[in-house]
Amino acid sequence: MPKLAVPSLFILEFFKYYLYEIHDGSNGFYVGPQIRTTVNEPTIHIEEVLRRAQQGMTKPFICRGDDGAIYFVKGKGAGRRSQICEWVSAQLATEFGLPIAEYALAEVPLELIEMDMFPDIRELGSGIVFASRELAHPQELTATTRDLVSQELARDVLVFDWWLRNEDRHLTKLGGNPNLLWDMQGSELVVIDHNQAFDRDFNSVNFLQSHVFSDQWNAIFSDHLERERYATKLRGVLPKLASIRANIPDSWWYVDDGVPANLTWDEVETCLERCRREDFWNTP
Repeated sequence: MPKLAVPSLFILEFFKYYLYEIHDGSNGFYVGPQIRTTVNEPTIHIEEVLRRAQQGMTKPFICRGDDGAIYFVKGKGAGRRSQICEWVSAQLATEFGLPIAEYALAEVPLELIEMDMFPDIRELGSGIVFASRELAHPQELTATTRDLVSQELARDVLVFDWWLRNEDRHLTKLGGNPNLLWDMQGSELVVIDHNQAFDRDFNSVNFLQSHVFSDQWNAIFSDHLERERYATKLRGVLPKLASIRANIPDSWWYVDDGVPANLTWDEVETCLERCRREDFWNTP
């Protein structure tokens, strides 16, 4: 009677959950075990396109997933750069501890696009897309609800946007677009929209003048211990970059056959590595 190959079965189960990743950045490669079940695979399948949002730069499509939930979906028409920024920033926000709206990679079937139910549905495109789950009782953050946000969370959002060079969160006395929601049911802040992160033309002066929580900057900048606390927190997220890079769908790195997206991983990594430098907090 043959013996059961227990070691082989054990190894099979081990690699079922501990997959090795390769980070092929310009500075070489990284290999390390990560607990994962899928790599850049969609977890939601889009079954119905309901309509298109009329607000926002990318005007996401509002769709129903196979889980019955409603999602704001950013497909090919939103731009590959936008998709990468959203997916990378969302994962970074999770690691940093921000209350970000639920998000996922979703799959849009080609058959749904070919039905041509909307004049511009082909801007959604088939394949893997970025999906942000709809809140039950959302309201755009206003000057009134901004005052309900805790000081600590306001500072977290401000520092996170500074780190990502995300200038697109405005709210002043003249109004603006904070790209933040207030959950009326839970009475809490919800962070959304990072499609303009890793901005090459980031203007720190404009950022500090118009950011929704810019009034918190001086308290952070003038406190050495507070700056160091945040720098330590940011540096603690950096080891996750390899797995985040591996999670980006391969198709997103190309606008079309052979045409690269308007963003490279080197740009993303260089932006985020700034938190290691002493001049990270410097302002003009």
